[in-house]
Amino acid sequence: MEIIKKIALVFTIIGALNWGLVGLFKVNLVTLLIKSAMIVNIIYIIIGIASLICIAYFFEEKMTH
Repeated sequence: MEIIKKIALVFTIIGALNWGLVGLFKVNLVTLLIKSAMIVNIIYIIIGIASLICIAYFFEEKMTH
């Protein structure tokens, strides 16, 4: 289960960095690198699921202390 948490964290960080680039420079790396709208949507869904896993992990850590 620990590997899933780490993978989720990596995807969440990638998503956050992408949003930072959008905010600072109006450059969306996902749409720049991937031309298929369907694949872009799948990537956004994966990042969203990863963020939910990270949120659950955050609260799991708070409950155990």
